[in-house]
Amino acid sequence: MITTGVKKFYDPTFVVSEQYLNSLPDLQNGPASLIEGANVPIQQVGISNFKLPLRFPTPDGELLTLETSIDGYVGLDAGKKGINMGRIMRTFYKFKDDVFHPDKLKSVLKAYKTDLDSQTAFLRLSFNYPMIMKSLRSDYEGYQYYRVSLEGRIDEHNRVTSFVHLDFEYSSACPCSYELAEHARETRDIAAIPHSQRSVANITVQLNEEIFVDDLVHLCREALKTETQVIVKREDEQAFAEMNGAYQKFVEDAARLMYDVLNEDERIRDFVVRCAHLESLHSHDAVSRICKGVPQGLR
Repeated sequence: MITTGVKKFYDPTFVVSEQYLNSLPDLQNGPASLIEGANVPIQQVGISNFKLPLRFPTPDGELLTLETSIDGYVGLDAGKKGINMGRIMRTFYKFKDDVFHPDKLKSVLKAYKTDLDSQTAFLRLSFNYPMIMKSLRSDYEGYQYYRVSLEGRIDEHNRVTSFVHLDFEYSSACPCSYELAEHARETRDIAAIPHSQRSVANITVQLNEEIFVDDLVHLCREALKTETQVIVKREDEQAFAEMNGAYQKFVEDAARLMYDVLNEDERIRDFVVRCAHLESLHSHDAVSRICKGVPQGLR
């Protein structure tokens, strides 16, 4: 089919007048008669994974500028065709030069409710947070990166709930494997290597008050001891082997150790931890989940 009478031409000099702007069709904000499917509320609609360089605070007062992936959503009432998707980004851009921390999300969430005429809103900022890590025995140091997300939700009564998500990687040496290896060496003079594996604790905390990412990392280090290393020489590798021997743990142990440190920190209202040991013995993972147990809380 050949269309006639339409110019295939882009005019870079064209200026949009207010009258022309008002004439543009806007199906997203159209009447309820345009709704496809059930005319029911949608809990979250918006944009996922738009990126900005945002600033985050550190305990020593410095600011880190990090590439951040942003998810912004609002609730959509029944009777409304859709939202203005562009406003999700335009509203967030009003705050792009601010310093971001869990409490800061409250301002963005309230702006989302106002700008998009919504009852509820959701926001998540995801980034890799760098911290200097020293080698165990040599004089080397390098950057360890932590996958972090700040999450905020606001309900129809303007109640805001804030969460911090952190992935912490560590090594887990199996106590059972250690005993079996020692038994082979002692009874039959056979060399045997106990198995250990890279493991990860996925941590979500709900806050009573502000907490730095660094503080949450230090709580993980205090609980699990055997964080994976960045730069190692031979003396560091030996030290790591000794550390794994000193702090052997099943996946159940890891979850309970995390419970201990998180439960004692008054800045943390609630938490849930998922520990996964990516087994070198098995072709499957060993997993343990634990939560604080607050009524109607995280599960």
